[in-house]
Amino acid sequence: MHVKPSIAAALLCGALATAASAQVAVQDAWVRATVPQQKATGAFMQLTAAQDSRLVSVRSNVAALVELHEMTIQDGVMKMREIPGLALPAGKAVDLKPGGYHVMMMNLKQQMKAGDSVPLTLVFEDKTGKRDTVEVKAEVRALGTQPAKQDGHGDHKH
Repeated sequence: MHVKPSIAAALLCGALATAASAQVAVQDAWVRATVPQQKATGAFMQLTAAQDSRLVSVRSNVAALVELHEMTIQDGVMKMREIPGLALPAGKAVDLKPGGYHVMMMNLKQQMKAGDSVPLTLVFEDKTGKRDTVEVKAEVRALGTQPAKQDGHGDHKH
């Protein structure tokens, strides 16, 4: 009977279409380490979408509240506010970094210790409103630690 291969092919095509629609690359995801009793920290990363998308939410089981934030300086005063989403233009890297856009994790359930790994669930939405999730493991880094070099040259001198 030839129906089963057809069904399998249809299911495979559907799975590939779903996987293709996510197409957001997440690089260098990390979370800032905390001191004991500290209840908030930030998560940072670089996002590159294959097609116009938006990061609309982030979840993590290590914090009771996780929000997308923007930090700006207005009249010499640092201001931080929650944003409803972050535009990801097709093919352009968008940095979530200290002093700019970032993920704010509040009411932490435990201390974030350097070397640990924090699970993050990123929710993206395309221009049609379709949502996809990407699971990420973010490395916890001590305050002042520089991100890993991505140019392949490490720290050696030329």
